[in-house]
Amino acid sequence: MKNISATLAIVWRIAAPYFRSEDKWAGRGLLAVIVAMELVLVAINVLLNQWQNRFYSALQAYDLPEFVKEVWIFLGLAFTFVALAVYKLYLNQWLQIRWRQWLTRHYLGEWLDGATHYRMQLKGDAADNPDQRVTEDVKTFVEQTLTIGLGLLSSIVTLASFVVILWGLSYKAPLYIYGTDIVVPGFLVWCAVAYAIAGTALTHWIGAPLINLNFEQQRFEADFRFNLIRVRENSEQIALLKGENAERGRLLQRFGFVIGNWYEIMSRTKRLTAFTASYGQAATIFPYVVVAPAYFAKRIQLGDMMQTGSAFGSVQDALSFFVTAYRSLAEWRAVIARLDGFEMSVSAAARGATLEPAIDVVPSKGEAITLEQLLVNLPNGTPLVAADAFTIQPSERVLVTGASGSGKSTLFRAMAGIWPFGTGTIAIPEKAKLMMLPQRPYFPIGPLGDAVIYPAGHGSIPPEKIRDALVAVGMPRLADRLDEDAHWNRTLSLGEQQRLGLARALLHVPDYLFLDEATASLDEPSEDRLYRLLTEKLPQATIVSIGHRSTLDAFHTRKVALVEDGAIHVLGDGALTAKEPSAAG
Repeated sequence: MKNISATLAIVWRIAAPYFRSEDKWAGRGLLAVIVAMELVLVAINVLLNQWQNRFYSALQAYDLPEFVKEVWIFLGLAFTFVALAVYKLYLNQWLQIRWRQWLTRHYLGEWLDGATHYRMQLKGDAADNPDQRVTEDVKTFVEQTLTIGLGLLSSIVTLASFVVILWGLSYKAPLYIYGTDIVVPGFLVWCAVAYAIAGTALTHWIGAPLINLNFEQQRFEADFRFNLIRVRENSEQIALLKGENAERGRLLQRFGFVIGNWYEIMSRTKRLTAFTASYGQAATIFPYVVVAPAYFAKRIQLGDMMQTGSAFGSVQDALSFFVTAYRSLAEWRAVIARLDGFEMSVSAAARGATLEPAIDVVPSKGEAITLEQLLVNLPNGTPLVAADAFTIQPSERVLVTGASGSGKSTLFRAMAGIWPFGTGTIAIPEKAKLMMLPQRPYFPIGPLGDAVIYPAGHGSIPPEKIRDALVAVGMPRLADRLDEDAHWNRTLSLGEQQRLGLARALLHVPDYLFLDEATASLDEPSEDRLYRLLTEKLPQATIVSIGHRSTLDAFHTRKVALVEDGAIHVLGDGALTAKEPSAAG
């Protein structure tokens, strides 16, 4: 019971916000209509049960007028049932897509808010494959919650309705043994209850392992799919290294987990299906066997017997909801566990930006970026970079140097406000516009023009300005391809991507431009031309660069270094005391 209560609490936490959201009236209205239709369908089933008694009694009595009358009644009930069932499905699907749309937007908003997605990745969060959580798991949760919830409601209402009918039929068809009527109030109801309890207990005993198996199957499938995407995205490097055999082995190893777990699901499902199918088939004949003695003793008519069988079947089906829906319940619980883990991970990552101790990035009234008592840590708490009373003045050109792994890029991330691990304060001038350009810039899949001006929206920068920027950075061949859709991170070389990154900086005109080896893949003459271009086009901008080439000295007015001091690297003015490696820091 404790597990059931905990699961229902999680379901409520995930589901309830939609019905309190801006779409609450549409959601509540659709749900109310669907529930009302479900109740009417149960009522029609009750009427059909009563109809069976009259119909078969008319057959037994060879009463043609009554037979014809009952046929017309059946046609009316059947037409109403079909119409309601069709529109219940239609409205159910409408509610599903509205609920899924809201929940997807909600999760995307939480995941992408304030670099939460990045902190989850840094901490190696257990909520693996968030893409699956937001797509497949949300879809399955909405579908299964409505299906199981409405099925349970239908079972409860059906049970309440047909128990009354079956209890009354117990008096018309008493327990008849060896020529003696044995009056047991509601004995047909107790037979149905005993049958359903036995079936439910055995079903849970056989099928319980399916919950964890389904959870693991989704995880293995998502992991295999993620690694296939990784191979596709890094196909050039794999081909250059002739790593196809190694990748094949790795992929087949991961797919082996999919296969192994699937075989366990197959084995467990076979046992569960064997039992539930046998249970269902036995339920077809069981009520007739129970009332047959009374029928053959002519205590009841054929209509009573058929109505008893139908009512017994309805009660037994309602009580056996757990048996018939067990596989769906197992999959549903696995999805709930995954979404719960995702929500907890997102919340933990969001709290990580504000929990003490954390680096505090604050707006300032001054014109300079100031670092006060700053200590930047790794996610595991290991100190990495220290800086105190360090300032970057407006319009300065600062070159940051240091050995690979000294924390230069991590310092940039802290200044951008996405690295919370550490202590101290980073003061950023109020309303200052910062832009970070990494060594490998990101371009969304889509039109080239939108990719270059990202994260600005479509049409926010005139096409002629984008063309001018592309020509300025040495990419005139792309100037007339602004509307072309492509995966630009795969289509262009890294050097070309870096040129587009600098075009993005020219278009956004930042106050502070941080270049994290943003020209490292260009030859020195091209790098020279592009730095001169930045100086010319962004004369008021403060440019802070990370680089290892000595040729960069000419374009910067100040050089600072991250110098090793015991276990940490201290930021300060001065030159390096040792030769730097060429790898990225």
